[in-house]
Amino acid sequence: MPIIIDVGVAPANEDCAQLGITPDFGAANRLEVLAYRAAIIAVHGAPPSGCRLEPKSNHHDFGSYCSLTLIVSDEASVSAAHAYIAAVESGLGKWTEAAMAPPITYRDGIARWHKRTASDVVFGVLMSTRPDDDGQFRIPAFATIHANLSAAYEAEAARFAALQGEIA
Repeated sequence: MPIIIDVGVAPANEDCAQLGITPDFGAANRLEVLAYRAAIIAVHGAPPSGCRLEPKSNHHDFGSYCSLTLIVSDEASVSAAHAYIAAVESGLGKWTEAAMAPPITYRDGIARWHKRTASDVVFGVLMSTRPDDDGQFRIPAFATIHANLSAAYEAEAARFAALQGEIA
């Protein structure tokens, strides 16, 4: 029987869409969960074989919402799964831990969308964490974040590489 661990909907110390309050809640919640998935992968790498990070629908008195879950199958390597669980179960505190800006910010009850898709969130992080012309990263953590996202999000990495080729 698989193990399912709820990681949350967004970094713990960040504002996020509120069920019953945020206009277009479903879309905002989904974007934040997918961006949070990318943030977890940016910091900790993709889940090992037999594990996956997926949005899961949850039902509440006011409606349904999604949260990010880590699903560990029976086929997962116990040591690899335990190490990944230990790394991700506490989640992240801030979007900046993954070199991300919030995809949506909230002020005075108004949601301001900065990105519309998780793909755009990932591409933005690839751009902001890219190495300098000499191949060096300005901040050591950028090397890890950039490599983890490039490996897990191949389409966005290809889009980034194509843009870099056009600029060079």
